[in-house]
Amino acid sequence: MRTAAIPVAAVATLALLTACGGGGETPEATPTDTATEPAMTGSITVWVDENREPAVAAAAETFEQETGVTVELVQKNFEDIRADFLAQVPTGEGPDITIGAHDWLGSFIVNGVVNSVDLGAKADEFEDVAIEAFTYDGQLYGLPYALETVALIRNTELAPDPAPATFDEMIEVGREAGTKLPFVINTNGTTGDAYTYYPFQTSFGAPVFVQNEDGSYTNELGMGGDEGQAFAEWLSENGMDGEGLFSTDWTYDIANQEFADGNAPFTVAGPWAIETLTAGGVDVAVEPIPSAGGETAAPFVGVQGFYLSAQSENALVATDFLTNYVATPEAMRALHDADPRIPAMSSVAEDVSEDPVIAGFLAASQNGTPMPSIPEMGDVWQHWNSAESAIISGKGAPQRAWDKMLSDLEGAIGG
Repeated sequence: MRTAAIPVAAVATLALLTACGGGGETPEATPTDTATEPAMTGSITVWVDENREPAVAAAAETFEQETGVTVELVQKNFEDIRADFLAQVPTGEGPDITIGAHDWLGSFIVNGVVNSVDLGAKADEFEDVAIEAFTYDGQLYGLPYALETVALIRNTELAPDPAPATFDEMIEVGREAGTKLPFVINTNGTTGDAYTYYPFQTSFGAPVFVQNEDGSYTNELGMGGDEGQAFAEWLSENGMDGEGLFSTDWTYDIANQEFADGNAPFTVAGPWAIETLTAGGVDVAVEPIPSAGGETAAPFVGVQGFYLSAQSENALVATDFLTNYVATPEAMRALHDADPRIPAMSSVAEDVSEDPVIAGFLAASQNGTPMPSIPEMGDVWQHWNSAESAIISGKGAPQRAWDKMLSDLEGAIGG
């Protein structure tokens, strides 16, 4: 097994970890006598999916060359990683590091399978929403690398001017375009799609859960009160028995096709839909979502990143790899090139924002809020989607349907 001296940054990281992950800046590296430093030995295992393996491999190669530690990359199907990590880590198996989504964090914390990561001053180099996403009870539990969210997509031929700041003004522009529809949005058919509608809900001041000052979530529902009722009334007024701006006839594919066919100048969608929306030659602009309720429309932001196993036998080495070899502009750019999401590191995000589509999604994400990673979030979707679908279709009176949803959720989460 090859060995090498531990970089000073890694020694600082160990000191922070043994101090229960407290804050503070990592001291700058200074020349030292490598003969007296403790040796960095062994190997680390990293789980990564096919798309991002080449980018992680490049960082791993540099790490191996500079430290002598072996990095074993294990390619996994992304869909399998969460369950396999939860199953293997408690048995002492599994990787030292895995790639993953931030909304896995709640279940990872409950099951005790992840350790905190202290980025020190480097945390300031990342988008605030990315750091918030991996924060749980005041501790950072992952290294973020990419963001994704929904935004307003505008057909620039049908609506050449930047989108207005309010939903009503946008609809007016859409009607003036003379298309079949002024606006289209995925409702996921009769199932409902609270995820895509969420920025409109937050513009009424009705977040799904109340957040702490550091951006982490409590398990207190934030959708009640006058704000939640106002949003429910708005859904009804614009639903199938109202203005007809929303419909449970619209699925993801139908909404995308209506926009791609030029039947609506505006839609709300994520970067994953851009190829479909533009395949027929439609030119698009991407912008923050207009407010319907008077406050900022804050979409959910999903964040991808790297987790450190709570059972890693080489946590010091793994932490050094993450903080000093992955948390760099070069590695973050390589990850973006391999999987073109919005980079979580601000300088790299600005760099790739020369692409106006990416710039639009970045602007939308900067208005956004992390998808809650708390375990209670898993109990929310079915009741929430169902209530919105009933209100939009006209099958449920808005106040009654919304109150029933809140009651069901309080029972489900023990609130």
